[in-house]
Amino acid sequence: MTATTGRAGRREWIGLVVLLLPTLVLTMDMGVLFFAVPYISTTLAPSGTEQLWIMDMYSFLLAGLLITMGALGDRIGRRRLLMIGATGFIGASVLAAYADGAGQLIAARALLGAAGATVMPSTLALIRNMFHDPKQRQIALGAWGGVLTTGATLGPVAGGLLLDHFWWGSAFLLAVPVMALVLLAAPALLPEYRSPQHGRFDLSGAALSLAAVLPLVYGVKTLAVDGWSLLPALAVPVGLLLAGAFYWRQRTAAQPLLDLSLFRIRAFSGAISVNTVAMFAMMGFTLFTSQYLQLVKGMSPLTASLWSLVPSVGVGAAVGVSSALAGKVRPAVLMAGGFLVGAAGFGMMTQVGADSPLALILTAAGVLAAGTVGTMTLTAEMVVSAAPVEQAGAASATSETAVELGSSLGIALLGAAGAAVYRSRLDGALPAGLDDTAAHTAQDTLGGAVTVAAHLPGRIGTDLLDTARAAFTDGLHVAAVVGLLFAVAASLLAYRLMRHLPARPAV
Repeated sequence: MTATTGRAGRREWIGLVVLLLPTLVLTMDMGVLFFAVPYISTTLAPSGTEQLWIMDMYSFLLAGLLITMGALGDRIGRRRLLMIGATGFIGASVLAAYADGAGQLIAARALLGAAGATVMPSTLALIRNMFHDPKQRQIALGAWGGVLTTGATLGPVAGGLLLDHFWWGSAFLLAVPVMALVLLAAPALLPEYRSPQHGRFDLSGAALSLAAVLPLVYGVKTLAVDGWSLLPALAVPVGLLLAGAFYWRQRTAAQPLLDLSLFRIRAFSGAISVNTVAMFAMMGFTLFTSQYLQLVKGMSPLTASLWSLVPSVGVGAAVGVSSALAGKVRPAVLMAGGFLVGAAGFGMMTQVGADSPLALILTAAGVLAAGTVGTMTLTAEMVVSAAPVEQAGAASATSETAVELGSSLGIALLGAAGAAVYRSRLDGALPAGLDDTAAHTAQDTLGGAVTVAAHLPGRIGTDLLDTARAAFTDGLHVAAVVGLLFAVAASLLAYRLMRHLPARPAV
């Protein structure tokens, strides 16, 4: 059954709220563990490897199954898949909350990622079904993009507040009442849609999709966080080879998961490319901002996460302006302008020092986020509008996969640039008298330097902190310059790819 055509009414707008709820929960769940890890370590005593998998399993499975679940929703029904995913998310959240061992928690996180992969493309595809008017759809997708960003910011805050009053498992139970509300409201407020095509589901393509994305995301994220090691370094080329096999399979399959002819549509392929670069820019610098607040300004994690809500004001303004201008200004101009705003934010970051007022980095982060999120709001609308309605789920999932890869690459490349400068600046500049172990720890990361300085007497500890913080801000400046160059290049790329597209008509 398809949704009726025409302008959306009250039922569709209330239904949009229902779709925004699971979107908020999913993005919050990515960061809700930030404060819970110390409590989990004390209670479950995971090994170092198990702790990494507890943190990363969710995002790995989410990224790896997006394309598969998007295509599955097109076939069995997008509302049905959303409800299946919401049910699975409730069950996996309860399992995670009451896990009595690290292995059980890792398995629960894997189930959460799989359930999340059913929800993300379903929400975007259902918005495509519910809002046929271009202007209304742009507003709806602007709200979706704003919630996506807000959830990523609120996750650590919500986790910190819950852990101040309850046990670590409470961070997972936050999703239960929200998903239960979605299950109750969805049948009455959300339309069902499934593709009229009923061929065999491409199981080989689904397996190749998962097999390609998992090693790619694992390799890039691990190299970004932990530095060079053989296994993640090998994972990246293996993922690329499997991605090539997935591409070949989609070209030859009778009923592929993803119709590759979509990439010949300029609006679709351009939006995917721009989306990847936008996430590269924004997420690549999130790591620097959080470290600056905690390790340079000395804030607690909860205080830092609360201050990090300030840039969301700029994000909200950008989403509103972007939606308002979408019917009057060509996408090429809006996207190029958004990236230039982001470049201005990177430029402001180059002026941040260890003793700068807090307002400077918060303003810079707000400008950076406003430019990139405003651009992403436009790309989300272009992806779901460019694809045929029967392929909206797979198209949305492709966009979300690009988001995951873009964010991983941003963290890896910008993080690597900053880390290289940090280590270079500390080489030969550490205070005399440090033993080899302490010197290595301090030179590895700013967090390590803060830990070492806390155990040093008087002036030596202060000198180490001052030196390390200055080295960190030097690395931040270099990463900001790299980000600025990428943002300017992305502005030119966006204009070139989108210059033939007209403005969406304002209805």
